[in-house]
Amino acid sequence: MRLPRLGERPGHSATTAHFQAVYPFLGEGSLGAPGVYVGRDAYGGAWLYDPWALYERSALAGPNMVVVGQIGFAKSSLIKTYIYRQRVFGRVAWVIDPKSEYAPLAEAMGGVVIALRPGGEVRLNPLSSRGGREGQLSLLRSVTGAALRRELAPEEDAGLRVALDLVNERSGDGEPTLPQIVAALLSPQEEMAQELRTDVAALAEATRQAALGLQRLCEGDLRGMFDGPTTAGLDLEAPLVVIDLSAVGDSAALGILMTCAAAWQQAAVAERRREAEREGRPAPKVISVLDEGWRVASHVGVAEWLQRSFKLSRALGTQNVIVLHRLSDLTAAGDAGSRQAQLAEGLLADAETRVIYSQPPDQIEGLRHLLGLTRTELEIVPTLRRGEALWLVGRRSFLVQHRLSATERVLVDTDARMVDRRESPEEVPS
Repeated sequence: MRLPRLGERPGHSATTAHFQAVYPFLGEGSLGAPGVYVGRDAYGGAWLYDPWALYERSALAGPNMVVVGQIGFAKSSLIKTYIYRQRVFGRVAWVIDPKSEYAPLAEAMGGVVIALRPGGEVRLNPLSSRGGREGQLSLLRSVTGAALRRELAPEEDAGLRVALDLVNERSGDGEPTLPQIVAALLSPQEEMAQELRTDVAALAEATRQAALGLQRLCEGDLRGMFDGPTTAGLDLEAPLVVIDLSAVGDSAALGILMTCAAAWQQAAVAERRREAEREGRPAPKVISVLDEGWRVASHVGVAEWLQRSFKLSRALGTQNVIVLHRLSDLTAAGDAGSRQAQLAEGLLADAETRVIYSQPPDQIEGLRHLLGLTRTELEIVPTLRRGEALWLVGRRSFLVQHRLSATERVLVDTDARMVDRRESPEEVPS
């Protein structure tokens, strides 16, 4: 038996419920639900995550996720490996890729890349009838407002509604397209004017700016991507579908194009779900990734559309993932109390999972205000190393180090164009 040392005190006994108060990450090493392997937590134990498993156990109110991190801290690596690993559980993924980063992952997973370019031959119809009338009208309102960079006037909003109804009626079994909407607005029909208790000339004048805003997608520099029926033969059953918008470059309209792509994607996912239900089989869970999400959130109308999409996530079985560099990217378009700021806060409120990589000191106040981080969590965020992130899952927080396999390092490497690689894949930093 060991004799006590001079001055030694007996140990203090306590339950783990009390002991976890000593440090915010102490007390639970994981989420207590099955999921894909992400990495190691502060204890060094395996850390797993799956929003659907957590929702089933009432540990999450919704599946949506926001990932925030500076360039170079491996947030893209997390997204790509998360998609790659979720495939084991039968999940499928759709990615809107403005930087052409996901092609290697798509190839490895047997996925498909849909590359869109101005004047190209591949088109996606954002007004697909699969999205239903409300989905079509929501997209028209959002894209038109973003193109005009202002809120729609009541006459413009009503004009879009009656133009859509007319085009839908005349399309029969076909799908309406943006050029048809533009034509209906520029040359309104008598029944449209009667519906709004006005005359044709007055309606044409009231909706002219809206028509010209949409016309850029049909005849201007953005033509040839969303201005016709969806190109036949696209493999929408692939485990990963990537919509590559990199040919657009840094166009100020990229946010509008990303929204059109997301609307088409949402309609396609909804149709797949309906088909599965008709056949009596479970529909696959979908991970929908919007990279460079700040481009979409910078427009009020588009941000409103995105928020509505977030609220549809549970009905569609979809996890929406928005990737940002900084949290302030969401709020930069508006002052405190503005509609833009309210939308940003609403998106964050609808994202039950927030993954925070290293942020500069000037972002700390925003993290405190928008996410309610504790003092200890705020102190940790600027010190996070590459691959390390603070995971806020529901009401709990975890410090997680993302881990990569040798195979995954090759798939997620975004530095290949900048660095002359001579080392083996195992030596590529995570």
